[in-house]
Amino acid sequence: MNKKTDTLRYDLVDSEDTIAMGNTLAQLIKNELKKGLIVYLHGELGAGKTTLTRGFVQGMGHKGNVKSPTYTLVEPYELNAWNVYHFDLYRLADPEELEYMGIRDYFGENSCCFIEWPEKGEGLLPKPDLILTIEYVGSQRQVTLESKTELSQLLLDKMLELPSQPFNTCL
Repeated sequence: MNKKTDTLRYDLVDSEDTIAMGNTLAQLIKNELKKGLIVYLHGELGAGKTTLTRGFVQGMGHKGNVKSPTYTLVEPYELNAWNVYHFDLYRLADPEELEYMGIRDYFGENSCCFIEWPEKGEGLLPKPDLILTIEYVGSQRQVTLESKTELSQLLLDKMLELPSQPFNTCL
């Protein structure tokens, strides 16, 4: 495999940029790679993890509300050929709770799983394809995408090939 980069960084000026980033990832998965993805989301409370996931879910074709699964642990979105699952494990008291909710059933060929606070499910979650970290940089945010599998490497390569993006690259 001819790797271009294992890591990309983008400046996200506002929530519209954050939603656009999620939408771009969705378009590449849906139209180019056509395979499910496991994404670990890292960042402080309020950094934009749910906002980015909202952009992804909408980019996959969901037309309704996209809410945070803070109290439900998971919000499912069944969209034609795709399933998107947004997990928020912040309130998880014990990783064993994931067994009780049937965590293994959520991961499949046509499933895209976005997992906030994945460290809370350590030992029970599958390995990620992509680690996405959102950090505050002044009044803006910076997102780092780190490839962990061949699939996510292809995703990053496709992002580099995009002619223009509504967010700023800062490799």
